[in-house]
Amino acid sequence: MSTVTAPRGLIEKRGAHRRVEGEITACAASRDSSRFAFTTAEGDVIVAHREDLHTPQSWSSVAVHDGPALALCADTLADSFLTGGDDGRLCRLDPTGEIEELGKSRRWVEHICTHVDAKSAMIAASSGKEVELRDATGRTIIRTLEHPSTVGGMVFDPKGKRIAVSHYNGVSLWFTQSKDGSPRLLEWKGSHLGIVMHPGAEAVVTAMQDNDLHGWRLADGHNMRMSGYPTKVRSMAFSHNGKWLATGGADVVVLWSFVGNGPMGKPPTELPGAGGALCTRVATHPTQDVLAAGFADGTVLMLEPASQRVLPICLAQNGAVTALAYSPDGCMLGFGTEDGTIGLVDLASAG
Repeated sequence: MSTVTAPRGLIEKRGAHRRVEGEITACAASRDSSRFAFTTAEGDVIVAHREDLHTPQSWSSVAVHDGPALALCADTLADSFLTGGDDGRLCRLDPTGEIEELGKSRRWVEHICTHVDAKSAMIAASSGKEVELRDATGRTIIRTLEHPSTVGGMVFDPKGKRIAVSHYNGVSLWFTQSKDGSPRLLEWKGSHLGIVMHPGAEAVVTAMQDNDLHGWRLADGHNMRMSGYPTKVRSMAFSHNGKWLATGGADVVVLWSFVGNGPMGKPPTELPGAGGALCTRVATHPTQDVLAAGFADGTVLMLEPASQRVLPICLAQNGAVTALAYSPDGCMLGFGTEDGTIGLVDLASAG
């Protein structure tokens, strides 16, 4: 039996951790920052209320999916979560632990994203080649978007007017309010997986199967290629102001500048890593020029690009970091690992 090492770092003083069964597949905070959720490869969802951050024994565990949970995001409701699984179910988990099945597909529900603003709210869920756009309740399908191959990722633009969907040979950009019509195609040969959109809707970037990133400037469709990674990039995040794009995929944290004409012709900035371990996850702070990075040895760091200051959240412990997220108010950071360790840190008092 292997020995489990207790995490060290800021988590010792300002956080808590717990070990559960199964790899942590995702983590996310609720829209109102009141709770954090973690999904597992066993189909469970562990929910920690902010008030119980320091008492992990009180974090609840709910068996939501029959098989791995593949997708998790904050619901359109302020205090609930949406999950998708390889059982083909799209589910809502409310604060009482009640599960509502919003949809059932014959294929895995692999990706979910939501958009909420003062004017509208909607949910998107992908299964195979299809993306279902649903209303704010999640119970009504507004439109089904068909793609030429399996969806690799999807993201709403900042105003919810468009949704960008990655797939083989590029990205489809759809208007969400249109009842019909074809998408704008952003083409580039190859398999496009994860996708992110610039906070100012100026660009879309995808992670490729071939250890590269590919981007398009939305104003004119200009191509941007970002290469040189030793492995596949599995995590990307734009800074809150869109100045830079942080990525994993190397033994340092790679930052591409999106100031001016973007990353073309400019070498990326490299932030300190974790002693040679690959960076597996990145997350950017919602209001500050700060980011968090998780590594293959279980280390979690918070970094300030301007000063290159490093704050150890959790030093090397057990398994690779597989999930990482800030709360919308920036006061909590959650992470999960492949060996089932989940951690939460209170940043409100962190210096």
